Formats: sequence, C-alpha cells, structure tokens
Amino acid sequence: MGSLMAGCLLDAGIHLTVHDLRSSAAESLLERGASWADTPRQAVDGCGMVWASLPGPDQVVSALLGDETGALVGMANGAVLVDTTTDDPDVARRVAATCRQNGVAMLDAPVSGRPPNMTMMVGGDRSVFDQVFADLEKVAARVFYVGESGAGCAAKLATQYMGYTNLIAAIQGMLIGKAAGIDPAVLAEIVPVSAGASRAFNAIPNAILDGSYQAGGTLDIVAKDVALACALAARLNVPATTGSAADALYRAAQERGWGSDGYPVVARILEELAGQSLNES
Repeated sequence: MGSLMAGCLLDAGIHLTVHDLRSSAAESLLERGASWADTPRQAVDGCGMVWASLPGPDQVVSALLGDETGALVGMANGAVLVDTTTDDPDVARRVAATCRQNGVAMLDAPVSGRPPNMTMMVGGDRSVFDQVFADLEKVAARVFYVGESGAGCAAKLATQYMGYTNLIAAIQGMLIGKAAGIDPAVLAEIVPVSAGASRAFNAIPNAILDGSYQAGGTLDIVAKDVALACALAARLNVPATTGSAADALYRAAQERGWGSDGYPVVARILEELAGQSLNES
C-alpha cells in the first residue's frame, strides 16, 4: 500500500525519499527517481511532509517514536506527518501528542481501497487537514475529515469491523445453503441481487469458490484490524459479540499458519466446522 501511494506522489511530480525494512519494496520507486534512506530518521531529513504506511501499532511506535533512528527525531519543526496506518486510536493520539511536543503536526489518515481511487479517513487538527488537503487528494479519491486525533483510526476500525464480520456471516450463509443442497455457484449469483448483497460477499465468488483465497489483504492484516476494532469496542463499552466470534475465527486461521495468505482463507475454518466445502475445484 505504501508503495502504491508513493507512486501516486511521484506521478504528481513530488520528489520522495523512501525507507522500508525490505529494500526490495522500494525498487520500483527508486527506478522512478525516488531516493533511498537507510533509516526512518534519514528518510525525513529536511522534509516538510512525511508519509507513513505501516502494518500496525507496534511498527508505528518503532518507526516513528523509536530511538535515534525514529522518524520523529529527524522531523523539522513545522513539518506534517500523515500516518496512513490502520492503528489503535490510542496509539495515534500518543503519536500526535509527541509530535506536538516536537513542533510537528500529525494526521492519522488510514485508507480503504487502492490508490488513487481509495477512501481516506482523517483525524487531527482541522487547520492542518485543510493545509495538506490537496496533497491527500493525490493518493485518495475520497478524503473525509472525521475529527480530532485518533478519529481517523476509529472510523477505519469501525468500517473494518463491518466488512470482515460481514464476510464471516456471508460464508456461514453460503455453507447453510450448501448443506441444504443449493449449488454454491447458483447461490453466489442470487446473493448480489438479494438481501445478502454486500461488498464483503464479493470475496466468495472471487476467491473462495475456486479455492484460491487470493485477495488484496492478508489474513494477518485483517485479523489485526478486527482485533483492534474489538478492543476499541471493549474500551467504549459497545457490544461486539459478532466481532468477538469473527476475531476467534481469524485467530484460528492464523494458528494454522495461514497469516500470509489472503484473508478469505478463513473460510477453511468455517468449512471444517460445518463439514461442508464451498471449493468447487
């Protein structure tokens, strides 16, 4: 995701200095004119705007707030940090507070979809949002300001909760149909034009019926997001019984060693429980 967003910024004529733990992840960007930095701190030296795209809270703390190599240490007074990580809102607020102490403005701006046609949910100071709005539009087609620091992450977790608990329900519905003798391929045609229609359902005909389980996100990433959403619900005293069940299923799939596979692989857990297979291959 970070590479795709960086590509959009290069398309807009912006010079980039990039860093990743895996240098191979930046090869295509370097070929297009980006510069390489050996550490997060070196990457941000002299930059007025810094973008981060990281797997989760632990990596945010390490890469941004880490010791002498952390990005924040090297950011100039008055710079703006745009963190697109799907993060714990509390961690986002912690980063924002530390940024303010160092004269840096920070926006938590997680994204959904793929650049440049994705959606961005932004938390932070409204004046900073207005200041960099044109830059945010370079990577996202729909940019929403949703509130103070942490609000962007909260909005993203709410949507992830909806989408990936919905997928579990959709798989269960398909298994009910299969057990009742309905051809999954036929049911998959019925659902999009019935009450079961949803974006999450699309993973079933596209990645589960053929057994490929290929998707734009890994099981590890989805499991992390669902777990963060459930933890947020618990802190806010909001019932999340559906999410708790989904969380357990995604974790069970991780325990099988499928974390780097596409997230639809969770269907294999549900198929085993139901004694039914949706795989038509």
